[in-house]
Amino acid sequence: VFFTAGDPARFYKFAGLARDQVGRELKLVDESAFRFLWITDFPLFEYDTHARRFVSVNHPFTAPLESDAALLETDQGRARARAYDLVLNGSEIAGGSIRIHDPQVQRQVFRLLNISDEDARLRFGFFLDAREYGTPPYGAIAPGLDRMVSLLPGESSLRDAMPFPQTA
Repeated sequence: VFFTAGDPARFYKFAGLARDQVGRELKLVDESAFRFLWITDFPLFEYDTHARRFVSVNHPFTAPLESDAALLETDQGRARARAYDLVLNGSEIAGGSIRIHDPQVQRQVFRLLNISDEDARLRFGFFLDAREYGTPPYGAIAPGLDRMVSLLPGESSLRDAMPFPQTA
């Protein structure tokens, strides 16, 4: 039996690392198997206790699930993102999201993130202007080729797959 307590962001990570270590030590993991998993229904926002406000989990252009759109006004912490990750043997190998394509929803998300209209215009004006012409829904996924290359031969470190790692 294993218990953790404290800040969820910290203890979830710690509990996951401990679970992985125990699994390896007890030989509960088949190291020769390739197990894939799609992860969806990520939170759209998380509460930053230091800044005392919500921040984007992914980025401020990630669309909320259509079924959670009403939560943007009532319960932002429960709103889920139209985001997805592809995981191989516990390591994320690709991630992406559907972007917000409705200017009204984009303004609402910026407002929840304390990004003023003026600041949004300065930072993202070219992008927001393009949306005024009726951008279609857009989604993407970014594969982590270096992660895939390190997992295939069973390397334990991502640096073993990088031709020029930034740190030793």
